Amino acid sequence: MAARAIHKLFVGNLPWTIGSRELKAYFSEFGHVVSATVVFDRNTGLSRGYGFVLFGTRGGYDSATNRQTHTLEGNTLSVQPAGN
Repeated sequence: MAARAIHKLFVGNLPWTIGSRELKAYFSEFGHVVSATVVFDRNTGLSRGYGFVLFGTRGGYDSATNRQTHTLEGNTLSVQPAGN
């Protein structure tokens, strides 16, 4: 059985007001998002300012990575391929 390609992005500099639902909604503009996860501090419950987006297709992943600048609620996001 062939290994399935992973189209995962690291997203940094997230505003603290953004949760997984908002992250998924934003990146859905580029293609089908399988999952979007914002990382939260276990002790404080506050966002750690980064997360991961997993695309179902290469096209969505490419569209997102090809955009020069991503801005969400005034923050310029750091978007780059995530290591598996």
